[in-house]
Amino acid sequence: MRLFAAVLPPAGVVSELGSVVDELRGPAGADGVRQLPGADGLRWTGRPGWHFTLAFYGEVAEDAMADLSERLARAARRTAPFALSLRGGGRFGGRVLWAGASGDVRTLRLLADRAEAAARKAGIPMEDHRRYRPHLTVARSRSDTDFEVYVTALDAFAGREWTVGELCLVRSELPKSGVPGEQPRYETVARWPLGAGA
Repeated sequence: MRLFAAVLPPAGVVSELGSVVDELRGPAGADGVRQLPGADGLRWTGRPGWHFTLAFYGEVAEDAMADLSERLARAARRTAPFALSLRGGGRFGGRVLWAGASGDVRTLRLLADRAEAAARKAGIPMEDHRRYRPHLTVARSRSDTDFEVYVTALDAFAGREWTVGELCLVRSELPKSGVPGEQPRYETVARWPLGAGA
């Protein structure tokens, strides 16, 4: 199973950002597709897939699931619920456009570190540790794209605050059909409440 640990924003928060992203995308063309000028193969991520990835695990063997789940449950218990909101935006090079986070980002980073440590302790190989940079991917491009006007628009965005109350384990299934614009499918396979004990 291809898995990652995540924080999922509530529907109302997703809807707020969705309104802004719809404006960024602009009107749909005759083919129904909205495209950034000059973008080659730009793909907008769908609202159902919006999340903050805490740790990406890749393919996880079935026999590692019980240990990983127990360690993630422990990480959730050790982390108190915290306030978060979607705010601002940025880009990774010219390939990824994202919305950022504000609020208790320190605790979000701590939870990401704990989700990564849970995998390592469960024997799941992880890439070298990098400082966690919270972001929610809004669009990806196959080639370098000038996202500047879109980053500027996202910088003005400030969503409402919510309380993060759970850690989720999500399964992702990459598109297989080859149909242009097809999105990955996400399924939440486990949820653990935050702060349920030490």
